[in-house]
This record gives sequence, C-alpha cells and structure tokens, in this order.
Amino acid sequence: MPGVEYCLVAVDCPDPVALSGFYHGLLGGEVKKYDDDWYDLYAPGGHRIAFQRAPGHRPPEWPRADANSQQLHLDFHVRDMGAAETQALSLGAVPLDLDDRDGERGWRVYADPAGHPFCLCQE
Repeated sequence: MPGVEYCLVAVDCPDPVALSGFYHGLLGGEVKKYDDDWYDLYAPGGHRIAFQRAPGHRPPEWPRADANSQQLHLDFHVRDMGAAETQALSLGAVPLDLDDRDGERGWRVYADPAGHPFCLCQE
C-alpha cells in the first residue's frame, strides 16, 4: 500500500526510563529521550521501539486471551539461547514458559520488568 511505512512499536509501561534501559541492555543500540513520558530505543538493524508512560499500567496476563490478554509480544532471534536467557534474566526478565522441549520448539517466553511477554527464538 503506497504511502504507508512501518515506523515503530510503542509499548505502554509505568516507567519508560527503566523499560527502555532493559531493552537497551538486551538489544544494544541507542536510547533517546523525547520527553519525560516517551523514550525511543533505536536498536541495531534499524528497528525502533518506543516506551510510553501509562499511569495505572497493568501488565497483561500471559497466556490469557480474555479480559486481560497479552495484547502483543515481541520476538527476538538469538544465536545462543543459553547466553541470551542469562542476559535477559540478569536484566530483570521473568520466565513465563521455558519448556522449549530441548530445543524442539525453538522459543522460550519471558516477561520484561513491566510484565510484557517477549520470546527468545533460536535462529
């Protein structure tokens, strides 16, 4: 469709400084402050994730699909699942579903410090 171009994913959270710092630690890149309520992470590869303050934010309940569904989740390719998991956990990620069936399934599910689900996916 002409005239429409992907720009970013915006993630609601209670603390955009902290959550942009989490994803910066996980992905690298550069965090830029727009204002006190909005921070952008310019990740390697040209991807952009924005973090927007949302007072009263409630994290989604994974894997529910009713009144408090996960809404969205982010997937990240990794070369070394063990190293990526160690890094994510050290930054404050919370395991949600680590049963990848000894690598057969190819992904593991975590929550970021604000409670949003994300997956580490074996390349």
